[in-house]
Amino acid sequence: MPVSKPDFQTMAEKWRAPYVSRDRVAEFTGGIINPRTLANYDSKGEGPRGRIRVGRKVAYEVNELCKWLAARAKALDQN
Repeated sequence: MPVSKPDFQTMAEKWRAPYVSRDRVAEFTGGIINPRTLANYDSKGEGPRGRIRVGRKVAYEVNELCKWLAARAKALDQN
């Protein structure tokens, strides 16, 4: 039986703000992705769309971050 992709919208529904700062992305994803890894994707132009900068902080709109995660997720077969 095929395994379905994870539903990242559940993360968005539980998050209490419309944005996730890069330094809190590990908390948002339950440790799935490290903030430094996300910074590397951003530097290559491959990070989530619509990021913003406020002072020295970078943040991502929750739904765009979830779309980005879903596009990169691969379901692993249970066999």
